[in-house]
Amino acid sequence: MARLQSTLDVVSNVALAGAAATILLRPAVVVRVANSPTARQIRRRTARRLRPPPPPLPLQQVARLALRYSPADRRRRRELTKTAGRRLNGSAAMLAFSVLADSAIEHYRGSFQNRAMYVPLAVSALTLGGSLFGVADARPDKHIARDVIYGAAAATAFAGLGFHLYNILKRPGGWSWLNLFYSAPIGAPMALALAGLLGRGAERVRETPAMARAKVLGVPAGRMLAGVTAAGLAGTVGEAGLLHFRGAYHNPAMFLPISLPPLASILIGAAALRPGGLRHRIARWWLWLTAFLGFAGVGFHAFGVARNMGGWRNWSQNVLNGPPLPAPPSFTGLALAGLAALSLLEDESQERTNA
Repeated sequence: MARLQSTLDVVSNVALAGAAATILLRPAVVVRVANSPTARQIRRRTARRLRPPPPPLPLQQVARLALRYSPADRRRRRELTKTAGRRLNGSAAMLAFSVLADSAIEHYRGSFQNRAMYVPLAVSALTLGGSLFGVADARPDKHIARDVIYGAAAATAFAGLGFHLYNILKRPGGWSWLNLFYSAPIGAPMALALAGLLGRGAERVRETPAMARAKVLGVPAGRMLAGVTAAGLAGTVGEAGLLHFRGAYHNPAMFLPISLPPLASILIGAAALRPGGLRHRIARWWLWLTAFLGFAGVGFHAFGVARNMGGWRNWSQNVLNGPPLPAPPSFTGLALAGLAALSLLEDESQERTNA
């Protein structure tokens, strides 16, 4: 054993002496060998083996991961998406009812001169029925029939927008204040479009797996639905402002639909762009106020009908001529959608905080 050890020492010393002589006498050869693919691969393998192991996860992070994948959190997320989906179905139902009643009155006043005027009644009735089914459906899953109905509602709304634009432009004077006041209301079909978009958002939220983040078109669902709600509120305010301007704002309450909902639109948009506890609380309070405004608006419009000649005794004429009773609930429907979006935004914000 001692002879073997001495022999190895001699061999190693000779190898070291030869390597030193090679480095001194032929450095170019040493450089070529060091830069060869085999030498580089050996260096990479050696570095990989000598790399220190990753540090263990902190106990707080381990606890967060355990909570995230726990059965209780899975149930909480499932309940959240189900509740948000049903709330969005309720919002679509409110908008569909508003479109159904309003288009029935307005198209009846127009004597259904164009057969296409029956289409929004049928589609909005289907949308209303599908949305009420979604509100009553406690299963946290989407339904293909509802999905198809919502898609048809959005397509019908954009076609109706084309018809209404044609109705305005074909009149003498074309695009003018008079035609905007007294021809087909340009913003009315978009309420049905909002019902379809929010309904499809409800189905996307419902089908979200328990451990995944709800998304619509690749964007977090809370942010997308908040944006749709903010845009819908802005458009509805524009329509209300146009018709109340036609009425010369003879009642100070006519300023409410152009003052409260715009702020709700701004607040829900701010909550989507920069989530925060205080912003969410203020936006939630203002959305509830906007929802109440929708119901109060029906009362104001009923009072407006009563002020016409004959009052409610002449309802068959005054309902056609008076302020539209089904229009204000559009604010309520959009406020409900904003509340659903806020609940999803809060969950997304909490998930980012715990990550």
